[in-house]
Amino acid sequence: MLWLSARIGSSFLKRRLSLKEGVREDFSLILAATLTMLGLIIGFSFSMAISRYEQRKNYEEEEANAIGTEYVRADLLPAADAARVRALLRNYLDDRILFYRTRSEQQLRQINANTAQLQSELWAAVKTPAAAQPTCVVALAISGMNDVLNSQGYTQASWLDRIPLAAWGLLAVIAICCNLLVGYGARHPEAEGILMLILPTVVSISFLLIADIDSPRGGVVLVQPRNLLSLAQSLQAQ
Repeated sequence: MLWLSARIGSSFLKRRLSLKEGVREDFSLILAATLTMLGLIIGFSFSMAISRYEQRKNYEEEEANAIGTEYVRADLLPAADAARVRALLRNYLDDRILFYRTRSEQQLRQINANTAQLQSELWAAVKTPAAAQPTCVVALAISGMNDVLNSQGYTQASWLDRIPLAAWGLLAVIAICCNLLVGYGARHPEAEGILMLILPTVVSISFLLIADIDSPRGGVVLVQPRNLLSLAQSLQAQ
């Protein structure tokens, strides 16, 4: 699409509105300003995508820490309740790992349903002994379970937080305008060949990279559940 815009500028617009030498300097100033604006918006969008990617990585680490801490704090509960909490936490951990790895929307819906069910069971497993023995020691187990549940909510919100469609629309419009101007300002026929592909290719690669980083489940750059997997291996060793 961007290459086609450049071709339209170099052929259709140049025939209809020929660029005189007297206004070429002003045109070059407008072209430079437009390209600068495109570069700035691409940079800001890339920064937004990177910050969201880093946020998703940080929340994965927080989830692993919260689950691991609560697994240890289960010792503060009565033996029978502690065994149940630990069994539920192991199932919950497996479910969270699947959340990070799946790319299927149907499987994701099932994972979310299982997560909600496990969260209800986990809370019930710590609420019953806490009501029977409302001590400061048992309160630590309640606090740890709160962290487990809250960390999943933060992760869910960060995965839904994407670059707005309006921003993508603005990027597309400015990129098309830039390529129209580049084609319109081409002075030599040779520039309409291979040189006319440079800007569309570079801008398209930039868009591809931004979209890849901004997509939690698509593309190549994904958040891997390394901390959750390490925790699962540690629990299996125990």
